[in-house]
Amino acid sequence: MKRPFVLGLTGSIGMGKSTTARMFAEEGLPVWDADATVHRLYQPGQPAALIVSRLFPDAMDPDGRVNRPRLRALINEDATVLDRLNAAVHPLVAEDRARFLAHADAPIVLLDVPLLYEIGLEKACDAVAVVSAPPEVQRERVLMRGMTEAEFRTILDRQMPDEEKRRRADYIIPTTSLEGARQAVKDVLEDIRRTKDA
Repeated sequence: MKRPFVLGLTGSIGMGKSTTARMFAEEGLPVWDADATVHRLYQPGQPAALIVSRLFPDAMDPDGRVNRPRLRALINEDATVLDRLNAAVHPLVAEDRARFLAHADAPIVLLDVPLLYEIGLEKACDAVAVVSAPPEVQRERVLMRGMTEAEFRTILDRQMPDEEKRRRADYIIPTTSLEGARQAVKDVLEDIRRTKDA
């Protein structure tokens, strides 16, 4: 079986990445979602939940589920918590991603990863698409989700600036409108298929 073309999808918080990933899925691409993988690994009895219960017992619910709001609070209180958490959970996530790629039976697959550039994962991709919207649109979307301005700033500080992501990307998908994003997704796939088969 021929190795699939690996397209990475990334973008800062509130830029419309999840919606855009769904559009790629609707076009028939198998999608590996980093956030969904972490969520699954945090379920009772799963490897990441067992690690969190060992490292941060205060962040656990009685049923063995990771209490994400409590874990976020611990991260906000102590900057080292996130680094320790990432060091423990990232290898599990990488293992899951490797399994997905090994079994992917499609000409093009999508890796949906919020911190793709930050963790150097672009090296594992044949091309990277970045979702982007103006800063005021991004801020409005995030605050509408119920996040505070302070939480938004904390997350932004940990992410590579949108401008830098756009500079590095092979493709930029503007997400100010659903129609525009959907057309950009189709254009990206058309370009990949053309260059892949050339």
